[in-house]
Amino acid sequence: GGEAEGRRRLAAWRRGGLARYAERHDDLAGDATSRLSPYLHFGCLSPVELAAGARERAGEGCAGAEAYARQLAWRDFHHQMLAARPDAARRDYRSRGDRWREAPGEFDAWRSGRTGYPVVDAAMRQLAHEGWMHNRARLIAASFLAKTLYLDWRAGARHFLELLVDGDVADNQLNWQWVAGTGSDTRPHRVLNPLAQADRFDPDGAYVRRWVPELAGVPGRAVHRPWLLPERERARCGYPGPVVGLEEALERFKRARGRA
Repeated sequence: GGEAEGRRRLAAWRRGGLARYAERHDDLAGDATSRLSPYLHFGCLSPVELAAGARERAGEGCAGAEAYARQLAWRDFHHQMLAARPDAARRDYRSRGDRWREAPGEFDAWRSGRTGYPVVDAAMRQLAHEGWMHNRARLIAASFLAKTLYLDWRAGARHFLELLVDGDVADNQLNWQWVAGTGSDTRPHRVLNPLAQADRFDPDGAYVRRWVPELAGVPGRAVHRPWLLPERERARCGYPGPVVGLEEALERFKRARGRA
């Protein structure tokens, strides 16, 4: 922690990862984000200084700097939203009339990284181990809770804040609402399919194999669908089956939002 360490990491980020940020920031296994969010959260680094530096690099034609500046702008946008609407820390910014399910067993499976969907479980285990998650992993895990399981986003937001070292109320709560469709998202009924997300952002399964070690021996993209493995191999892994079918969950969500 501290400003000195934050500045050391910032200097290394500017020398290395910033230039390729636009093309690599969603790569789960590549871990190619700045990881500066804790230093921003605790005030060790200034977002204005980071934005000015990114703008300077963008003026030199650095596409990664432009993409990074946009993420800083999203951070600031959520702070402005919460300043204008303090109640959005606990209430829907835009209510969709949701009547969230109560399913403690499914919530516990999500929280402990045992949903049966490896990319979701990898994200939740990274959170438990590091107190941090890749941004794409946060989106996948949050969408799974709020839309696939149709459980109250506030329960997920609370769990994130308990563990995240960069747990910022404005960004955490309003990003959760963006995913749940009760915030500023212009496509409030979007559902992130965890299998499509895994295929796209962890194509060879390296992220999953790192955080879900019981699947470490499953090669390639097969690691994202362990229920398709031969029965003996599944049993040897000791990994749970899916907590819900994706088609079933999607239809349930559509009915809940009056879009069946």
